Amino acid sequence: MPTKADIIVNNAKIFTSDKINPHAEAVAIQGNRIIYTGTNEGAKEFEGGSTRVIDGKGGTVTPGFIDSHFHLLWGSIWMGSAQLYDAKNMDDVRLRLQIFAEQNKTSEWVDGRGIRYGIIPSRKELDEIVSDRPIYINAYDGHTSWANTKALEMAGILQPGKEATGVGVVVRDENGLATGELRETAMGLVSDLIPEASEARKRELLKMAIKKINATGVTSVHNMNGDLNELMVFAALEDNGEMTLRVYTPYHIKPETSEQDLKEAVEMAKIQGDYARGGAVKFFMDGVWESYSALTIDPYADDFEAKPDGIFSAEHFTRMAAACDKLGLQIFVHCCGDGAVRRTLDGYEAVQQLNGKRDSRHRVEHIEVIHPDDLPRFKELDVIASMQTSHAPFSITEGDVWPTRVGKERWPLSFAWRDILNAGAHLTLGSDWTVAPFDPMINIHVALNRELWSPTDPDQRLTLEECILGYTRDAAYSEFKENEKGQIKENYLADLVLFSHDLFAIAREDILTAKAVMTVVDGKIVFEA
Repeated sequence: MPTKADIIVNNAKIFTSDKINPHAEAVAIQGNRIIYTGTNEGAKEFEGGSTRVIDGKGGTVTPGFIDSHFHLLWGSIWMGSAQLYDAKNMDDVRLRLQIFAEQNKTSEWVDGRGIRYGIIPSRKELDEIVSDRPIYINAYDGHTSWANTKALEMAGILQPGKEATGVGVVVRDENGLATGELRETAMGLVSDLIPEASEARKRELLKMAIKKINATGVTSVHNMNGDLNELMVFAALEDNGEMTLRVYTPYHIKPETSEQDLKEAVEMAKIQGDYARGGAVKFFMDGVWESYSALTIDPYADDFEAKPDGIFSAEHFTRMAAACDKLGLQIFVHCCGDGAVRRTLDGYEAVQQLNGKRDSRHRVEHIEVIHPDDLPRFKELDVIASMQTSHAPFSITEGDVWPTRVGKERWPLSFAWRDILNAGAHLTLGSDWTVAPFDPMINIHVALNRELWSPTDPDQRLTLEECILGYTRDAAYSEFKENEKGQIKENYLADLVLFSHDLFAIAREDILTAKAVMTVVDGKIVFEA
């Protein structure tokens, strides 16, 4: 007699992400595992007196979405700041900062997150909003910030003399005074002064964020920064039974990190919970195009003098990557510029020659621009391309500075999702929250509908099926979990999402009308509209 299910979803358009059995109309769950995928009639055998039967009403069911590039703890803490992601001008900024300052009178700092480039002219405009308290505003991509005079004075950088290290820049005017713009490591000169949230507050914000993340159908994330302490925050929530999001957390390797320090990454790899686990490392090879810190093969289109060196030299990266690979750690590398992509691929090739080839599944993150010569190397080296579709300016009319920095000659190979997939690379998708919204529908919308910036550019858009696979089966592969999750398949983890519509029946331009109406993680309904 068949095992009786705890939950059955029927009358649904199930996209399983399983090559052998791609479509179904019912799924049965018992405990934290899927026990049946097939027809409505077949699912009836698993129905018992205590089974909850959910009518899918013709909506699409997919495996739970796995966001392959995320900043979970950072983003959760930043939700406690003034939210400036959709601020369009200084009037919007002024209003939101004033409201935040009024609602947080006991806070020494007024801090905002998520602003786009080109909105804040200088510290003087921030001084007009609040002058007696320090203001610190971080850009949506986390690579540039703006501060008012009070904050710059507290950091001791208003006047010339104290500068940033590495790739950081304190932007100064013709008199040497700081304008308020801080790039890359220069941000820390101010942000390090802001008191850290208490552990209780971190956990409170984290739980609030996870609840919102689950509500969009996301059941797993690859957390792109971290250390043992951060991983233990997630593990503590799991131990308390409060975790409803699976989190894969790498150890962040900085230029000053030594091979001896990799012991911490090894300790993190020993933590293999159902929700919180380690086993990887994360490098930043460069910064971003917007702040002239992306490592490029050819000069910037709008500033030939901008020649960033990258955060790791080729020798330094190869040496550290080889040490990580020898320890069995998976490697993620942030690469926005085509020069960073090439340096990383060169490093991976050198590591294979030094250590021998293994099933390492090392990754390149972002790949905002790629040189044509490097397209086939992903398949040749068996390197995963991890990309975030909402990084791409949707239209050339948006006024985003990104296309100007890159220049028209590089537009055809900018955000080249189609070319990379066609070259045989494993492609995994994500959001890079808080850089972009975590709602998969928003990121899928960009992947399906992004406009050509020039009529001669190739069409880099993806199909809906490719998007879902990039968020499910292929994302699971990119974290060595393809035999556990990412598919609606018998004996797989019961992580899945039910949508309000049949996604495949909606016109691609209308995909945002579909919303998650139920999310299941580990066999439990964690969100229901």
